[in-house]
Amino acid sequence: MKKSSPSTAPQEDTHDNELHDLFLDELADTLHSETQLTKALPKMIQAADSEDLTQALEGHLEETRGHIRRLEQVFAALGEKAEKKPCKAMQGIIAEGDELLGEWKNSPAIDAAIIAAGQKVEHYEIASYGTLIAWAKQLGHEEAAGLLEQTLEEEKAADEKLTEIALEAANEKAEQ
Repeated sequence: MKKSSPSTAPQEDTHDNELHDLFLDELADTLHSETQLTKALPKMIQAADSEDLTQALEGHLEETRGHIRRLEQVFAALGEKAEKKPCKAMQGIIAEGDELLGEWKNSPAIDAAIIAAGQKVEHYEIASYGTLIAWAKQLGHEEAAGLLEQTLEEEKAADEKLTEIALEAANEKAEQ
């Protein structure tokens, strides 16, 4: 996806440069990443032991669906078709999470394992959205930057919620 495809919408000068092409490429990667999560989160929800963790993951699944819609809005704001590019990093993080779920299933440490896997996802997403926001601002895509900032704040809040659940119960339960 090196070069952006022609669009029927009027193009700004920023649409004909390498940073813009890289921005679109990473948006496509992030869209695929979020889509993968909508398939991975239900497995984590099913494996979770605590009600607090289950509720946090269910809430984040709904937010993730919103993140997908928001990314589609970003593409639309740029006059581009929403595309997905396979996100190998997220595929690896999810595979590692699946491995953790299998290894710690039926263990008092299952919630701690789920939180560890979830925080790896959140940290990857925080890094991705931070980069996308910086590029959007550099390119003058203020609407896109605003939409991406909303998602970044939700990702940070999800990470903080997981930390809270870990500290309040999951880590202690795993230790016993």
